[in-house]
Amino acid sequence: MNKRALAGLSLSALMLGGTMVGCAQGGISTASTRSDAALAKHAARNAEKANEALAKGDTAKAIGYAEAAVAGAPTNADYRALLGGAYLKAGRFTSAHAAYADVLSLSPENGKAALNLALAMIAEGQWDEARSHLEDHAAIVPASDRGLAIALAGDPAGGVEVLTAAARTPGADAKTRQNLALALALAGRWAESRQIAGIDMAPTDADARVMQWASFAKPVGAADQVSALLGVTPVKDPGQPVALALKTPAPASNPAEQVMLAEATPAPEAQEAAPVAVAAAEGDAGSGPRVVFAARREVVQALPQGASRPQRVMAAAREVKLASADTVAKPKSGSWFVQLGAYDSAAVAKDAWDRAQQRYPAFAGETPTGMAFKSFYRLSIGGFSRGDANAMCRGYRAKGGACFVRTGAGDQTASWVKPAKVQMAGR
Repeated sequence: MNKRALAGLSLSALMLGGTMVGCAQGGISTASTRSDAALAKHAARNAEKANEALAKGDTAKAIGYAEAAVAGAPTNADYRALLGGAYLKAGRFTSAHAAYADVLSLSPENGKAALNLALAMIAEGQWDEARSHLEDHAAIVPASDRGLAIALAGDPAGGVEVLTAAARTPGADAKTRQNLALALALAGRWAESRQIAGIDMAPTDADARVMQWASFAKPVGAADQVSALLGVTPVKDPGQPVALALKTPAPASNPAEQVMLAEATPAPEAQEAAPVAVAAAEGDAGSGPRVVFAARREVVQALPQGASRPQRVMAAAREVKLASADTVAKPKSGSWFVQLGAYDSAAVAKDAWDRAQQRYPAFAGETPTGMAFKSFYRLSIGGFSRGDANAMCRGYRAKGGACFVRTGAGDQTASWVKPAKVQMAGR
């Protein structure tokens, strides 16, 4: 995938840094060693240094200075947004997720942070969460950006719907139309994608871009598409330092409300005493009405004439077996796949599939699918509805596995799966 070529299509609201002030070397300061004014000044200088490092492409230094700025001014939303941008530039999507979540806690109307948080979620494979987040923040994320993010989060049809409406507005620009063209490509509507892309580009350039999108539409990893759009390389992310976590104090309430809440909430002692009261009621000692059960007796029902007990038991067993088989939920047929990874060869993918089944037994009844490329073999399972695919991937991730959900892209039955033999019934 040509990341350099695709980087020009970055979402317009993506801001990887702001305009800060100051200068000095990095280093986390504490309130115990400096006054508040000195801390603020030092944080501003570190933020400026972070911006300078980002401009030079030195993400490691940018992160160090931005983290120092956040440590010096933890409630400054701009500094946390700067840190999130530095994390994104470094391909650290888990850390960016944490940083932008903190920005939204401090500045709930920050549309840029809301969009960047969605991009980080998508890169982490959290497509359901990303779509829900975009829906919750639809009022502050421009439709031209939100539509493409929705498409990247596994709903290209929904993204096309949002972008089509945005492209028809009087103020629609070339970026909106190009985002629509890309969403159409992700939805498999290539002829329409080429037509829209050609509105603002020369025919040869539009043809070349659609060819790039053909590769872009078949990601190997969950972070591939976002990484390509941002022109970054994803890396193993240790996460944002725990010391930088935003500590939001509980909202203050007036004394009258606190008194009312205290009166309405049972005391801990009363809650702990409840089991004791129940135990006393179950014992012989205790006041109040008691429930007395009648003496036990057996009721024997005669079997119908001509029916033997073994036959009835066997028939009942068959009914139970059939009923239990019917009640097992089967995935709905569809065109959605759960991608489990990309491996050096089919043999390596087969070994990974065996281990995946051990990790997540629900895979045992599925037929693995794959696709061979020049340098890797892609492993997946599919034929699901989108909801079933998302549920399957969530279950696997809960067991420690890695996966993401996508639409079908040339997936075929894995090469190591032997075709089922058809046995003719004897006459």
